[in-house]
Amino acid sequence: VQLQASGGGLVQPGGSLTLSCTTSGFALDSKPLGWFRTVPGKKREGVACFSSTDGTTYYAYSVKGRFTVSRDNAKNTMYLQMNNLKPEDTAVYYCATEELPLYGSSCLTEGYYFNSIWGKGTQVTVSS
Repeated sequence: VQLQASGGGLVQPGGSLTLSCTTSGFALDSKPLGWFRTVPGKKREGVACFSSTDGTTYYAYSVKGRFTVSRDNAKNTMYLQMNNLKPEDTAVYYCATEELPLYGSSCLTEGYYFNSIWGKGTQVTVSS
């Protein structure tokens, strides 16, 4: 099982960016999937995720209405469409999956990823 995040970059406030998480070794709809982000000195924050029960999506309050998570099972890729970006969205973004089932919004909490696989992050910088 492998994951790799890509698509980060520099964008102005109010702009948009789409991140991709390319995976291999498992079917996307067979495990929970999450996007997380981290900035120096802060705990890693769950941004958006798919639960492993019915594939329902969950979002952090700070990004709800601006970010959209999706997946293309045929391409083994999960996406994070980020609109109306703000300077506080600046972070390194990671994607992750978990071997055990995660129910409901628990897929947003890093602490539940007991047997997890993480990809290398991609830097997103929102600045004018």
